[in-house]
Amino acid sequence: MGKKKEQKEKKEKPLDRWTVKELREEALTIPDIQGVHGMNKDELLTIIKEARGIVDADTGKKGDSLREIKEKVVQLRIARDEERSQGVSRLRLSLLRRRIARLKKKTRRAG
Repeated sequence: MGKKKEQKEKKEKPLDRWTVKELREEALTIPDIQGVHGMNKDELLTIIKEARGIVDADTGKKGDSLREIKEKVVQLRIARDEERSQGVSRLRLSLLRRRIARLKKKTRRAG
């Protein structure tokens, strides 16, 4: 009786909320897929959604690539240096510093 309840709950909740173990079990039922146990959650979700024909609304661009983020950091540093030489307010320099720090944090997560 407990198994049926687990299966019912698994079918009701969206795929994004499934655990990796549940996603692997589901991916094993799909033919022509190999290497399921070596995949992470994002890869498993992608494969299962493709097999089921589910189209994600956010499949376009999940986030900036590492290279794009680093390019933004370089551009912000150039802008900061130019504005510092022009003598802009400390508030503006502080804003640029925080933006750079936020982007650098993204690179550490993405990398």
